[in-house]
Amino acid sequence: MHSGFLKIYTAYLYRIMIFGTGIDIIEIDRIKRSLQKYSDRFEQRVFTQKEIDYCHSQADPAKHLAARFSVKEAVLKCFGTGMTGGILWKDIEVDKQESGQPVLKLYGKGKQLFDQLNLKSIHISITHDKNYAVAHAIAEK
Repeated sequence: MHSGFLKIYTAYLYRIMIFGTGIDIIEIDRIKRSLQKYSDRFEQRVFTQKEIDYCHSQADPAKHLAARFSVKEAVLKCFGTGMTGGILWKDIEVDKQESGQPVLKLYGKGKQLFDQLNLKSIHISITHDKNYAVAHAIAEK
């Protein structure tokens, strides 16, 4: 490796500080059962309208709703607070870039906590298969 590149890379690494990480896994059937039992009430309580619209535009909405639920849980874990402090499910929204990469948007108490903790960014990653959805969140300070 070129020594100049190594010095720049090392300096870059020292400027980044990981505040917290969170990971979550959920059975897609759990979300399906909640949708069957509570119908619109569950969706309206947990997801933003943008998330609901996107998920219902997909072949298997429950899989995509489960992935977004998993992101919300992972983000709460990386904050280190859980649902304390008045954060609502809808304060955490998963959107996507044109490339398909998931991006996080925070509102209300979620945005307040992000600012209070002086965070720069929260990076998220989502995956799902037939049975499970998994999300990982990394808060950068």
